[in-house]
Amino acid sequence: MHSLLKKHSDFIKEEATKLGFMQCGIAKAGFLEEEAPRLEKWLSNGRHGQMSYMENYFDKRLDPRLLVDGAKSVISLSLNYFPEKQQQDPSAAKISKYAYGEDYHYVIKEKLKLLLQAIQENIGEVGGRAFVDSAPVLDRAWAKKAGLGWVGKNANIISKQSGSFFFLAELIVDLELDYDVPFATDYCGTCTKCIDACPTEAIIAPQTIDSSKCISYLTIELKNQIPTQFKGQMENWAFGCDICQDVCPWNRFSKPHTEDRFNAQHGLLELSAQDLTEITEDVFKKVFKDSPVKRTKFAGLKRNVDFLKEE
Repeated sequence: MHSLLKKHSDFIKEEATKLGFMQCGIAKAGFLEEEAPRLEKWLSNGRHGQMSYMENYFDKRLDPRLLVDGAKSVISLSLNYFPEKQQQDPSAAKISKYAYGEDYHYVIKEKLKLLLQAIQENIGEVGGRAFVDSAPVLDRAWAKKAGLGWVGKNANIISKQSGSFFFLAELIVDLELDYDVPFATDYCGTCTKCIDACPTEAIIAPQTIDSSKCISYLTIELKNQIPTQFKGQMENWAFGCDICQDVCPWNRFSKPHTEDRFNAQHGLLELSAQDLTEITEDVFKKVFKDSPVKRTKFAGLKRNVDFLKEE
């Protein structure tokens, strides 16, 4: 029996590699006991800011068997997005690296569909669902359980081989598989570079982010005006923020991605400080056509750029 489970698991990992995923690990589907009290405390302390959707489906967030009937395995995957080139004008309002190319939700969803299809064609009738950051699944907990890496002080999953500039996604299936060993060591050690570098002091404790202070939250999730207390603290970030990853020593191992759809399009990297300051809705639609930046809409990006201008 075990050799068959291993054969199926090896097949899934090989297919994941063919589809361009950087890592693939598998964990047994079950209740996340360690995460339950942490999530409850984080929510009750209001660390999720205005992201009220985080309060929904509390039970489902902690148990994938409530999301997928008969779920037995969580296949956890990572996809590299570290870019070869970055924005050319150092004084231009900054866009997070993950948003240079096409929206990752679409790119990863397609890959996950192909992976599930390959599993069904080669293993048999397997039921499952794909998840990319848009459903109540605790990506980092599952990535750690599946052996992909450890949770860094900045709350990102970090891999010894490739740092942290990657997306996480899951395929939850009703198929028993050979399970990987959870990642048990924390290789951050005594390093506090990410905590020290965060200009808004959003990392309030190791692995704990106060979202309402996080520049990514302020520039993407927050729907109101950015509070004036953050004037002079945004370090020119207009969409997202990479500071805690840029300073992480493990990211010296980041290598450029090989996913064409993540390459910057429509002249995004060539935008000057003036281009972004004076951006019109037409230019926004053209440059950010398929980009995650569309999430904040033109009004949101304009709000962010204007806020930086006033600093």
